Amino acid sequence: MIARQVFYEGRVQGVGFRYTTRNVARGYDVAGWVLNLPDGRVHLHVQGEAGEVRAFLAAMLESELNSNIRKAEEHEVPPEGGIKGFGIRQ
Repeated sequence: MIARQVFYEGRVQGVGFRYTTRNVARGYDVAGWVLNLPDGRVHLHVQGEAGEVRAFLAAMLESELNSNIRKAEEHEVPPEGGIKGFGIRQ
């Protein structure tokens, strides 16, 4: 299992970014969450088998969200215990 943290910059708040991210995640065997940050970025945490995580992140960039993303900063992080499914954090 691997985990990735991604910070998205651009026009990523107020455009349904978190909801679309959750919908994209439904097509993959991944767990995690997405959160709007006070500085205007969106924080994504995703974990699962390496192939599923990579495919999900690629699908994010191929989705309708791509035109809103100016920058995506990705980091490897340890998996979080107890996460089931994919949700939106407030």
